[in-house]
Amino acid sequence: MQKTITPIDNTIYVEREYHSAKIEQTIENSTKAHKEWATLNVKDRVKVLKNFVEDFLSRGDVIGEELSRQMGRPISQAAGELSGFKERAEYMLKIAEKKLANIDVTGNNNFKSYIKRRSLGIVFVIAPWNYPYLVAVNSIIPAMAAGNTVILKHSSQTPLCAEQLYQSAKKTLPKDVFNYLHLNHEDGLKVVSDKRINFVSFTGSVKAGYDVQKATHTKFIDMGLELGGKDPAYARYDCDLEKTVENLIDGSFFNSGQSCCGIERIYVDEKIYNNFIEMFASKTYNYKLGNPLEKETNLGPVVKLSAAEFIVKQMNKAVNKGAKKIINENKFKFPKEHKNYLVPQILTNVNHEMDFMTEETFGPCVGIMKVKSENEAIKLMNDSPYGLTASIWTKDLEIAEIIGNQVQTGTFYMNRCDYLDPALSWTGVKETGKGCSLSEIAYEKLTAPKSFHLRKEQ
Repeated sequence: MQKTITPIDNTIYVEREYHSAKIEQTIENSTKAHKEWATLNVKDRVKVLKNFVEDFLSRGDVIGEELSRQMGRPISQAAGELSGFKERAEYMLKIAEKKLANIDVTGNNNFKSYIKRRSLGIVFVIAPWNYPYLVAVNSIIPAMAAGNTVILKHSSQTPLCAEQLYQSAKKTLPKDVFNYLHLNHEDGLKVVSDKRINFVSFTGSVKAGYDVQKATHTKFIDMGLELGGKDPAYARYDCDLEKTVENLIDGSFFNSGQSCCGIERIYVDEKIYNNFIEMFASKTYNYKLGNPLEKETNLGPVVKLSAAEFIVKQMNKAVNKGAKKIINENKFKFPKEHKNYLVPQILTNVNHEMDFMTEETFGPCVGIMKVKSENEAIKLMNDSPYGLTASIWTKDLEIAEIIGNQVQTGTFYMNRCDYLDPALSWTGVKETGKGCSLSEIAYEKLTAPKSFHLRKEQ
């Protein structure tokens, strides 16, 4: 039995039977559905998928409350996830016809030559709990638009998200184009290894990512892996200080710091360091930590007690090595009987001998370190096993591009962070994974080229 513990009060919110016995039939149904779905022209698939998106968004209020109860994000912020879902889905559907069109390379009247983008078959999507709809939409919409069928396995923390998407699929899509399965990790790997699965999209831990990659060793398929992160920011001396601080606070603490591309470490030029710290600390006290179902709450609990324990332990290890916590936790009122309500915390006097500055934390805390030069900032930003996003805060576009070319990351921002533009490829380097979702490049990953070389006369 799969049990979802709500982080609001650590009681059981949802219970579901695992679908171990349904794996074979679901894969077989998806295989059959693909044959017909793939024959539809792109325009018709896009039309149907727009109805799917519209139906899903029509239940926003219910979806928002379920989301808060499952993973703890304030209900006041639920609309942001749905608007992001809408933005990404609409963009990928808007470009589908053009990006999936045949490429005509005919050079002689006696021939007709073109490259077709053919669908792969079944795309297996393993989605995380922290942005359960935003991450899922990155794969499921372009996968289906490209003519594939989808099987979704959602986190055991957010099973209702898979069910909500399926509810819309039943009403708007041909049967079995979209399916879901509630599975444990072992059964999820069993699906990954099945020879009828043609592409895997996985978002989760580095360890689980290696498990997924290993499970495909008996077949030749591609996959997208978005794994760990420790995203850095560099505040240059010429930045707009107030706007920089406002954005980096939000980038550090939104969703209780449980964002794939959230800011976990900040490097500040020594010329502005003291003012930066003073302003950052002052604005941190504006957060109201508490029950996410209360509208005035803008910071909820972290997802699990075990996650809270890990975060606290990592911070304490840094403190034991000389780091300093500068936020007075007594100034926050919250349900202290539940240990997964963590006060947003800032650590100073940090260095890269501390795991807190190099290993993923995934919580409402950030390390801020003084640097003397751009070269020092670049070196420190690259001193991590991960590379999803990084940002620079400056008025100098030329300098931003020069530094951006030296930082090892999938996405480089200037004066922005913790945001995903669906027109850009979403990808990572090093232990963050491989592949890409969104943008026109995603359609290349979710299809395979097939060439036609036709001579008209024998």
